[in-house]
Amino acid sequence: FIIKYTRRRFILANLTFISWNVNGIRACLKNGFKNIFDLSPDGLFLQEIKADNETFPSELLNVEGYTLFINPASKKGYAGTAAYVKNSPIKYRAGLESPEFDSEGRVQTFEFEKFYVLNAYFPNSQHGLTRLDYKLAFNVKLLEYMENLRQIKPVILTGDFNVAHKPIDLKNPGSNKLNPGFTVEERQWFDLLLSHGYIDTFRIFTREGGHYSWWSYRFHARERNIGWRIDYFVVSSELKDYVKNSAILTDVMGSDHAPVMLDVDIP
Repeated sequence: FIIKYTRRRFILANLTFISWNVNGIRACLKNGFKNIFDLSPDGLFLQEIKADNETFPSELLNVEGYTLFINPASKKGYAGTAAYVKNSPIKYRAGLESPEFDSEGRVQTFEFEKFYVLNAYFPNSQHGLTRLDYKLAFNVKLLEYMENLRQIKPVILTGDFNVAHKPIDLKNPGSNKLNPGFTVEERQWFDLLLSHGYIDTFRIFTREGGHYSWWSYRFHARERNIGWRIDYFVVSSELKDYVKNSAILTDVMGSDHAPVMLDVDIP
């Protein structure tokens, strides 16, 4: 679903991208979602929109200066991704061309002149790890897909990965070793991703712990900063020298996730 589309190339330099799991676009709208546009990102990539083409808020369908792309899940009120971009991509694709995964609206691909941007909402392995195998299969398929794209031009991957990669990426690693989002299998896949020449951009600039992008709504976890870093901007190594900043926008409210931001300057 695309509100408007033009095949227009543009000079890619001094770009700011923001990625945000909104945990329901309609709920986030009531909690100040529109304020994110005050930051004037060149691309705003959303996960877990929990809306389809008919239920996406009408007041967000035509945001001045942006083209909106929606990839909804077939199941009502579940998952889904969306993106606002200032300059229309050369090409746009929804999904991985895999029926097993595409019904949940988890991936969007934007081809620009010098790189691709992938917006992804990774599956949650769920309580009891009932979807761990599904998630790992999704991960394998996504990496294969990325590697094929990378043969053409570099790749930026962003979204909610639903995994804290290292013990430093969550407040209580010891008590979460067997829990969804911190299993050995999920973390090993992140290792595999990086071993293929991809870079967790946040760790270029921030080495210490205590920085998180998701907090439970329970027990005042956000106020106490008991959280997990599960939202990322990852770039293929060809883009490393062009990354100027990568940060978590912890002051932005509206969801149980904070947005994450990437600044790139590509001549």
